[in-house]
Amino acid sequence: MKIVIADDHVMFREGLKQILELDEKIRVVAEASDGAECIEVLQNARQESEPDVLLLDIAMPGMNGFQVVDVLKKSGNVIPILILTASNEMDYLIHAINLGVDGYLLKECGTAELKKAIFTIVDGKSYIQPNLVPLLQQTMKKKKLAKKKLDSLTDREGELLKLLSDGMSNKDIAERLSLSERTVKNHLSSIFKKLEVMDRTQAAVFAIRNHFIYTSES
Repeated sequence: MKIVIADDHVMFREGLKQILELDEKIRVVAEASDGAECIEVLQNARQESEPDVLLLDIAMPGMNGFQVVDVLKKSGNVIPILILTASNEMDYLIHAINLGVDGYLLKECGTAELKKAIFTIVDGKSYIQPNLVPLLQQTMKKKKLAKKKLDSLTDREGELLKLLSDGMSNKDIAERLSLSERTVKNHLSSIFKKLEVMDRTQAAVFAIRNHFIYTSES
């Protein structure tokens, strides 16, 4: 089993290599400290013999793990990819699934589970750390409900929600859209009711969290 490890923490890579190679069926054939290097070492490794698995971190300098997956998928590289991350953010897991990764584990997992995940994805199956599955299901359910709420907004209400989330006052919104302040208030009341929120702040947070609008940090 030929494995490539991409992670920006040297001690983690070295420790992982030592643990994996205690199994005589496994050999780490290449390592990378960032996304760009990962692409390069995979290309070099393929010239000698095709690696069986890529163990890939998400948070790396320069090109992150998601960008690596995107590049590999677009280039037609079909190496099985197992995400190994310290983050338990469900949005990361959902994004990884949408990109088509084969497996997803947290770095807190045990050696036995890591090896199980590796052999599972090499066998052509998917693997998600079991304790993440209920959280994933809950998150997907919440996202589906949130989308339903946002889809219930009219075009005008959606426009107002975006302006509200930009921090504009009722007066500013009214002037921007050539509406009366009373009309703006009526629209906002309808928005709050449909989103099941109490005020402007909660509405803005709801919009940002559910990617109805994007900030520089989202």
